[in-house]
Amino acid sequence: MPKTAVPLNDTRIKALKPKASRYRVADGGGLVLEVMTSGSKVWRYRYTLHGERQPMVTIGDYPAISLQDAREKARRYTEIVARGVSPVADAKKDRGAVKRLDTVKAFGGDWYTAQIAPMSESYRRNVKRALEKDLYPSIGNKPLGDVTPGDILALCDRIKSRGAPKMALFTRNVAKRMYEFAIARQFAQTNPAQAVVARFIATQDSRTRVLSPDEIGTVLRAVYASDIRRQLKLAVHLLVLTMVRKSELTEATWPEFDLDAGMWKIPADRMKKEKEHWVFLSTQAVEMLRELRVLSGDGEFVFPSTRGSSEKPISKSTLNQAVRALSLDVQHFVLHDLRRTASTHLHEMGHSSDAIEKALAHTIKGIKGIYNRAEYAEERQKILQVWANFVDAQIEGGRKVVIGNFGQSAA
Repeated sequence: MPKTAVPLNDTRIKALKPKASRYRVADGGGLVLEVMTSGSKVWRYRYTLHGERQPMVTIGDYPAISLQDAREKARRYTEIVARGVSPVADAKKDRGAVKRLDTVKAFGGDWYTAQIAPMSESYRRNVKRALEKDLYPSIGNKPLGDVTPGDILALCDRIKSRGAPKMALFTRNVAKRMYEFAIARQFAQTNPAQAVVARFIATQDSRTRVLSPDEIGTVLRAVYASDIRRQLKLAVHLLVLTMVRKSELTEATWPEFDLDAGMWKIPADRMKKEKEHWVFLSTQAVEMLRELRVLSGDGEFVFPSTRGSSEKPISKSTLNQAVRALSLDVQHFVLHDLRRTASTHLHEMGHSSDAIEKALAHTIKGIKGIYNRAEYAEERQKILQVWANFVDAQIEGGRKVVIGNFGQSAA
């Protein structure tokens, strides 16, 4: 007795994973789904005509061709075969109709369903907005293969012209990821968004970059998973936690620290406004600095240079170069944006604006701005610990690398 095929459903189809060689799963009625080694899935129809098995007829790709549509085509082909006629000609016409749907907008809908729908609600909403507000109106009717880097750049320029450089970068990244998926499924040969470098979109006069919580975790996990020196990994992490400027950290000396008291006193001659600044260290920051104390040896600098004399700190460009070498899949940002990121999230948490400004060593105007290096001390201690715990949570969200024993130890 011939084996009866178990009908497919969308859940079962999505669970089918690629193997070393392509394979087929039958739905019944001559309809089969072939799973390619690339992960793409193709509907085919197999039939016998005049007593002889014929080459299978290709119906089209899933999910561009839904399960219901594929079954309807297989049913129609079965009727054609019953009349003693090959369904090949009809299948070619059908595929021609499908090919007309092979546009940016048509493929974008399938990509969104397959790749974006399972993600977080906020990310889904942002991607949908980028597609519907900018990408589709601009290039949605173009065949995937006809879109050029010039099209993507022109699209980004139009978004920037309305004062939204962050959205321009995000839309470019949406297009880039969609084309990566299209290439994997053999719908496109090149990625026009890949050729548009982020710096051609972002400009230094539009520095409003704030990393999202997910991006904070992505950046720090990538830093720790990289092969850069341990000291530089800790430096980037400390830059996030302490909210200081890059030069204030890289030129730090050990006499400035009292780790037992959790205090870092940056002398006036190293501060932008030439006033001594106190940094109330979180427990995580203290543990990192204790590790750095061992790594740095007996020298004066927390981050001594490894080139030439160890009596000098690392150069101002060292951290920038280390981060650029990571090829992060995060929208363009510079290390200075980490201060803005911390400020933005702490304000959103409802902490005192004055305390946050003091933690950033910003001047507060008016009578409240009379400088007192210990001003808002208790609240500054609290917010820097809250911030360190918040950053920990973002790292833990997708941790696959060993970071260090810097976990929360303060409420």
